[in-house]
Order: sequence, then structure tokens, then C-alpha cells
Amino acid sequence: MTPTWQSDDEPAPLVISPLGWLRVIWRGGLLGLVTFGGLIVLVLLRLIERPVWNQHRPWTPFITQFVCRMALIIIGIRFRTSGNLMREAGGVVVNHASWLDIFVLNARKRIYFVSKSEVAGWPAIGWLARATGTVFITRKGRDAGIQRDLFSDRLSVGHKLLFFPEGTSTDSLRIVPFKSTLFAAFFTSNLRHDLSIQPVTVIYRAPDGEDPRFYGWWGEMEFGAHLLKVLAARRQGSVKVIYHAPLKVADYADRKELARASEAVVRSGFPNS
Repeated sequence: MTPTWQSDDEPAPLVISPLGWLRVIWRGGLLGLVTFGGLIVLVLLRLIERPVWNQHRPWTPFITQFVCRMALIIIGIRFRTSGNLMREAGGVVVNHASWLDIFVLNARKRIYFVSKSEVAGWPAIGWLARATGTVFITRKGRDAGIQRDLFSDRLSVGHKLLFFPEGTSTDSLRIVPFKSTLFAAFFTSNLRHDLSIQPVTVIYRAPDGEDPRFYGWWGEMEFGAHLLKVLAARRQGSVKVIYHAPLKVADYADRKELARASEAVVRSGFPNS
């Protein structure tokens, strides 16, 4: 298991007012309707896509984008972006703060997440992840070759694979050192000279008057409790996504050098880094 980022200063216990519960019911109902309604449409379209285009997905990523944009509107989080989307083939690396990153990062860019294999078995989230083309990986050294081949297959058909090199989510106020393991797949001899990595910085702003770590999801936090806290909030904050200039894989000697360069770029867009 990958260690989870911890803090010596844990957040206050969850307390939801009666009006907060009304917001949970209203927002949660709409969010569930849009999310699982979109999932049904996506699965039906995938029944046509898969036999005709196999790994290529000409239609379903637009369903994912629509659902994620609507989710942010329903929750009430203000969403801004800057920078240009990468047109080159390759991957995307991002700092990781919360489960909300899934909605935020899918809202503008057509990407495919790389996630730990345990997520595939999670209720609701696992179904969504599988349907949207998430690449599931293990953290066992003996599977490294299999995972490298899986990455290569997906990259070769033009999928932009997004992963979180920190290996854990945080309190949203910091970036922890990038691990270089998953960068290795981009150095295969048949792909290296054609691929780029786009570093992306995600910055959350808490609602006025709330703990600055409001959107962070870390340590032993339960997903359900964190979801309820976000849905119950009277005011919401904002998130900004900065798309930095892509880095050409061929310009770097190895995965460790590319990981360090990617981390430096992501940090450059983060406050107080």
C-alpha cells in the first residue's frame, strides 16, 4: 500500500445543520442524476464504439466532460483555467488534492486517469472509473513490465494518460515530491521520441470563512463524510487549473530527470511554492 499523506493538525469533526442537510439532498440528488444518467448514456454508446473503434473513443469522452462540468455547477464550485491544452501525444501530470480532481480535470480536457487497482472495486466510483477508460495499475514490482506494455498500448492509440506522481492526495495546500515510477512507460524505445508530458497545477480556494484545507482529502478521511461536507456547504469556493507548456520526453535522460522537471513546473504555478 502507498502511504497516505498525514497531518498533525486534523480537521474539525463534521457537523451539518438542518439547512446543510437540505443542500445535501438537493445537490446530491442532482449530482447522482447527472452522473449516473451520463453513465448509462456512456455505456450504451460504448457498446457501439468498442466493436467499431476498439480503444478509440470518438464519442464517449464528450459525455464525461459534460457530466464533470455539470457536477461542478451543481456543487457550486467556481471553475477557471489558464494555458493551452496539449495537442501532442503523451501524458498529463498533476498535483493531487481531492476526489474532486476527477471532475475538475475531466471538465476541460479529454484524458484517461491512471489509478491504483483498488479503486476498480469501490462502489459507484469504481463503476464510473471503469466506464470512462481508467487505466488500473498495481504497485507490485513484478507487474512493472505488464503496466509498461499497457501504457504503451493506450499511448499508441492517442490516449492522454493522466496520473498523480505524488502518489497520494494532500490537504490541497502543498505539493509533495513526485515519484518517478510511472514516468518509465514514456521512455519505451518505440514511443519516447513522439511523446510529451504536460504538467498541470490545480489550486483550490476554500469557501470564505472555512478552513483553507476545506477541499483537501487526506489521511484516514472517509469519502462519504468528505462528500457530505462539500455538498452541505452554504458557500462554495473555487478551483483554478493551470495548463503549462508540455515537456518533450526525448529531451530528458531518464524517468527521474523528467519527474524532477515536471514537479518543478507544477510547483511554479502553486502559491507559496
